[in-house]
Amino acid sequence: MAARAQHSGPAASGGGAPALVPLLLLLLSAAAIIPRGDGQNLVTEDVTVVEGDVATISCRVKNSDDSVIQLLNPNRQTIYFRDFRPLKDSRFQLVNFSNSELRVSLTNVSISDEGRYFCQLYTDPPQEIYTTITVLVPPRNLVIDIQKEIAVEGEEIELNCTAMASRPATTIRWFKGNKELTGKSEVEQWSDMYTVTSQLLLKVGREDDGVPVICLVDHPAVKDLQTQRYLEVMYKPQVRVSQNYPVQGLTREGEPLELTCAAFGKPQPTDMRWLRVDDEMPQHVVVSGSNLLISNLNKTDNGTYRCEASNAVGKSHADYMLFVYDPPTTIPPPTTTTTTTTTIPTTITDSRAGEEGAIRSVDHAVVGGVVAVVVFAMLCLLIILGRYFARHKGTYFTHEAKGADDAADADTAIINAEGGQNNSEEKKEYFI
Repeated sequence: MAARAQHSGPAASGGGAPALVPLLLLLLSAAAIIPRGDGQNLVTEDVTVVEGDVATISCRVKNSDDSVIQLLNPNRQTIYFRDFRPLKDSRFQLVNFSNSELRVSLTNVSISDEGRYFCQLYTDPPQEIYTTITVLVPPRNLVIDIQKEIAVEGEEIELNCTAMASRPATTIRWFKGNKELTGKSEVEQWSDMYTVTSQLLLKVGREDDGVPVICLVDHPAVKDLQTQRYLEVMYKPQVRVSQNYPVQGLTREGEPLELTCAAFGKPQPTDMRWLRVDDEMPQHVVVSGSNLLISNLNKTDNGTYRCEASNAVGKSHADYMLFVYDPPTTIPPPTTTTTTTTTIPTTITDSRAGEEGAIRSVDHAVVGGVVAVVVFAMLCLLIILGRYFARHKGTYFTHEAKGADDAADADTAIINAEGGQNNSEEKKEYFI
């Protein structure tokens, strides 16, 4: 820290200290360090101390020639003359004395001790330098005041943090968990002390329940000074419906269904009930606390089932939409005839792995069955046509040359043949 020097009038000295000539005092300059011709000078540093701690003042001489060193308080009363203490304040104690240094400690420092302290060296001309003691005062109290001890989600609450009687004024910072927030501060000064109040407006949600709000102080006299309050937030229930059975897949006709309703809130929900939206609850439905059971599903059970839960804050619900599918089916294998044997293996699998897989399996089975019937019908038609043509197959002949066999010669045969052509009644075809 920068050294500062000041020349004064005659120094008040105890124990018979020699009086200085007024003319010599007028010759003192205002330089920070006033050296003699041989380079002798005084050195000291400013001191900053927390109230109640110990301050150490050091007056050091360079190139000492055994000149007398003394220390004066802000009222220019001599604290130490060499190693002698004229002042009766026992808080001042000699730490070190030599020809080159006078070091004094001040215990239990208070604000009244703040000011300039002077180091004097009796030389020709005399030298003087001062050091400043600055006293820091940490906040006396750090308090968080919360507008509402218990808040409801969605509300905006006000928190105030007050740091009283500090010096210098305190800087207040806000945190919610690990997140820093911004507040608005006001400073009031009382004498030499400062009181700082910071206001924080915070809109709370259910996620803030149990989260600490921290008021932290930034002050040179103290480290890690903070106080905190835990938020208490009430919120309406959060409802969730889960399907216990069937664990996965389709809800089919004839099978059971079990649902469970879970609700969480603050305070914990006390009223929980099941209902069917836009319709009456079927008589065969069994409701036991948070569970709903249908032992034998049918198409009339289709609809939306709602679980409602409520507490002092409000009411919430969760819906479950039920659609009952047909029971699983199996297509029988086709029959076998004496002519053709056609085997088409068809498997219907109800894996309960989901609506899409089950419907796809049934569609493939139906297509396979239709193809098998068409092939079987075509084979039967071919067999019937074959048997029909086999029964009506034969040979035939004509009587166009009737009479030619009995002719004596070729000419007669021709004539008889021609005559036979003119008799249309004798020309006939026979099919057997």
